[in-house]
Amino acid sequence: MLVYDKAYELSNAIKESKEYLEYKELKNKIFQNKEVKEKIEEFEKIRYEVQILSVKSHEQDEEKVKKLQQLYKILIENKEVKEFFDKEVVFNVMLADVNKIIAEAVKDVLN
Repeated sequence: MLVYDKAYELSNAIKESKEYLEYKELKNKIFQNKEVKEKIEEFEKIRYEVQILSVKSHEQDEEKVKKLQQLYKILIENKEVKEFFDKEVVFNVMLADVNKIIAEAVKDVLN
């Protein structure tokens, strides 16, 4: 049961982290603007589609990639949206680092 207790401790530590709190606060703030929220959601949808296609077929839909780049350029003209994307990256790096630490601890039984 100790592993589950530690997992809950880790989840609470993540929710209390600077990375999480700053990202969440900024996300809540900018998503109050319906237009900005819709544009970010459109961007995320296209980004997901591009990633899935790339993973599945190792190809890229050039039209979608171009649209993604154009939408990103428009979005980051808004200072808060740019900061939101920056905070999102920092938060995701932290999560990836945590996952890497966990994976490293058990790699001997996963390979």
